[in-house]
Amino acid sequence: MKKKSAFNFGKSFQQMKGFKFYHIIIYCLLGVIMFGLMYSNVKPDEINVSIFSNAEKTIVAPHNFEDREATAMLRREAADGVEDQYRHDREKVIQQAERVHKVFDVVEEVQEEIQTIEKPPEQTTTEEADESQEEQVAEPVALTDEEKLSLLKENLVGQVTDDWKKAISDEDYMMLLKMNKAELTTLRNATVTAINNAMSKKIRLEDDVKAAKNDAVQEMQVYGNLPMNVRNIGISLANLAIIPNVIYDSELTQDLRRQAEDTVEPVRISQGDTIVKAGQFVDREKFRILEAAGLVNQSNSITPYIGLAIIISLMVTALAYLFRGIDTSIHSKNTYLTMYLLVFSITLLLLKIFSLFQTLNATEIGFIAPVAMGAMLIKMLIDDRIAIISGIIFGICGSLIFNTVPGAMNYTVGAYLIISAIASVLFLNQHNRRLTILQTGLFVSLINVITVIAMMLLTNRDLSGVSQWLEIGTHSTMAIGSGVVSAVLTIGILPFFEVGFGMLSTMKLLELSNPNHPLLRKILMETPGTYHHSVMVANLSESACEAVGANGLLARVASYYHDIGKTRRPHYFIENQMGRSNPHDKLPPQTSRNIIVAHATDGAQILREHNMPKEIVDIAAEHHGTTLLKFFYHKAKEKNEEMTEEEYRYPGPKATTKEAAIVGTADSIEAAVRSLNNPTPDKIESIVKAIISDRLQDGQYSDCSLTFKELETVGKSFCETLQGIFHSRIEYPDATKKKGDDE
Repeated sequence: MKKKSAFNFGKSFQQMKGFKFYHIIIYCLLGVIMFGLMYSNVKPDEINVSIFSNAEKTIVAPHNFEDREATAMLRREAADGVEDQYRHDREKVIQQAERVHKVFDVVEEVQEEIQTIEKPPEQTTTEEADESQEEQVAEPVALTDEEKLSLLKENLVGQVTDDWKKAISDEDYMMLLKMNKAELTTLRNATVTAINNAMSKKIRLEDDVKAAKNDAVQEMQVYGNLPMNVRNIGISLANLAIIPNVIYDSELTQDLRRQAEDTVEPVRISQGDTIVKAGQFVDREKFRILEAAGLVNQSNSITPYIGLAIIISLMVTALAYLFRGIDTSIHSKNTYLTMYLLVFSITLLLLKIFSLFQTLNATEIGFIAPVAMGAMLIKMLIDDRIAIISGIIFGICGSLIFNTVPGAMNYTVGAYLIISAIASVLFLNQHNRRLTILQTGLFVSLINVITVIAMMLLTNRDLSGVSQWLEIGTHSTMAIGSGVVSAVLTIGILPFFEVGFGMLSTMKLLELSNPNHPLLRKILMETPGTYHHSVMVANLSESACEAVGANGLLARVASYYHDIGKTRRPHYFIENQMGRSNPHDKLPPQTSRNIIVAHATDGAQILREHNMPKEIVDIAAEHHGTTLLKFFYHKAKEKNEEMTEEEYRYPGPKATTKEAAIVGTADSIEAAVRSLNNPTPDKIESIVKAIISDRLQDGQYSDCSLTFKELETVGKSFCETLQGIFHSRIEYPDATKKKGDDE
């Protein structure tokens, strides 16, 4: 009953693998498993903290972040420390001097106008007097001081401001009008010079204005060629003209304040920094930092899960891309995906289990994680490229699984896991014995120790203390354990995949090549000639496959079993007759044909009954393809001219892999060469070329991927191997004859 249930489960599983969207289901399962195992590593800690209370536990920063409020406060302080900026407006002195010039210009213009009005009429001749005797002669007009002052003030309108007009007394105006041009020019120059000299300095405050005016007064007083009352007019004008010449520069002030703000470094809180210690009072400042870190009211935050989902999606997408180009000549892509899902899940689960022993004081427990196990299994069962990419994915997942703060990544452990996994893939290039896996584990241990020491040296640690050397020793021990444990687990887990999925790994092939295998012993005991023939075919096939990049070990092992069908009727095959009469001499050609052809199908059936790998079964069934039994065909043709070749051909199928094609060719070549009485290199080469050419023309290579170039390489390999087997030997004298000669 149990056997039936197991059979039904296996049948159901095979049907499920044939489902159209099976690969999508596997990718989704990969994502779900990764998310489920890393969910707790990104889930924010539940922190019950409130302002003006004592913290229940020590709270550390979950990630690097900037304290924006503290940074803004420091920048405001830096900007406030920059004083208002002022600039010396040199155009002020020009403007004020121009006003003084306008006063003197107006005075000179009014003087000219007064002269024109008061100018006496010119003397005329007698003739002119006679002609204009009827006209009245204009009398000269003398203007009063009030009229002159009024005329001056009218002309000053629009030239100077009212405060200037009011600041100069009428007496000063009249004094200016009575001065000659030279005196006005001297006073003008003295006043403008005093203003220029006084305003060449920065004048900002009221005290600065007073000082500048005093300087102008002192300078005016040195002009001794001007009367005191005249100099006072210049002093009055200078006092009016001297004003503040420093103005507020808002643009410069803002630039300097921005520069001061830029010099302030942002206040950053590093991941792992302690924000509040257990039992410490949480004041406003501490609570504000907790809010900035996102530790307050974070139970409803979904951003960590979104980030995790995105990372997982990228990794699954990369795997899907790699699996698109995987070789499916041996197993289907769905079979490989199923194995990958199991290996990946086991590896990730082991990482998660080891992370449970992690504490804040021993964060490097990840150094013992056997990540190389997953990489080696994927390489041996699936593909090298996928194994390397998987090593990188293991490292990324490990950096999250072995983190100390939710959502953070432990880059040290992540890099260590990547190096460890890739090292195992690169070293495991010839896994022909179980011992090689152990050697790979030791090599990975060495690489792990070197990596751990390098990472510790990168942190610039002081290695003079005993504790530091003790730490190095502890980490190195874990690194060695990682490699050894990975190798042991790989050897232990690999057989389950080989049996469960019918995988033909190298170790499985080596086990099948053991002479003590029941089927090989059956061949040896029942068909010794066939056994010897199979060994010769194995030698030929292995070297030829390796020459064209095919699986030489598979070809060798398949050659051992390819003629096992002959064990059902061993004496009907010439290599097993051992001097006996040939039974085919007494049989009709059709019966002989049936017996000979049946050994391929019988062999495949026997191998299937013993649960042999599909690759070996296929080679046993395909090694003759649809070739013609020429001897019996021609024998039948002699009796019946209407006999067709199709009746005397093997049922096939043709070889679908390089290994099957090479084993079939080697089978024919070995039998042909063995039939030669004196096989010379030329004869061997001639037979090899003839058989390969005959099979090529017969279309026996049409279903496999062998190229013409590879067929040429295969032929050369066959010739070299056969010449080594059938090389010429030294002819030793007969032992009896030698004894007689000695006597």
